[in-house]
Amino acid sequence: MAGNRDRFSTFSTATRLKQLGERTAAHVYRSQSRRQVRRSRLTGRAALLVLVLCTLVVALAYPMRQYVSQRSEIAEQQRAAAAASKRLERLRDEKARWQDNAYAEQQARKHLHFVRPGEIGYIMNDPGAEAAEHRRTGQAGSDRPWYSNVWDGVDKADRPGD
Repeated sequence: MAGNRDRFSTFSTATRLKQLGERTAAHVYRSQSRRQVRRSRLTGRAALLVLVLCTLVVALAYPMRQYVSQRSEIAEQQRAAAAASKRLERLRDEKARWQDNAYAEQQARKHLHFVRPGEIGYIMNDPGAEAAEHRRTGQAGSDRPWYSNVWDGVDKADRPGD
């Protein structure tokens, strides 16, 4: 330590300050360059990590979309199968009812106006329906132009239950 003091004592204060400033500047410069090197390495690693993550997202996006769409299709098909099985059960019940002769006879009498031998069948027209038709059209069918009658026939065909 005494040797260092002797060495420094031979130089002037200005020279010592200059050397101290140069050493400090060199130290600061080295530390800044180390930080810059570290930052650039960290940035490269971060860029690589981002690149890998983006690649994984792109690689997995299509299969995940396919998986989700197939799951929804499976659920839809299961709902359709459940509805079909319910309809099948109803049709089996109806088939069993049609096996009964009394039910078949009842439906024939109701829809086809069948009567048993000795019975008299009556079909009555509803007078209210004819009056409502005349009120709706405003004119009798023969007093109107032919195209109005055709158009009314199309309208009647489109209405359910007529």
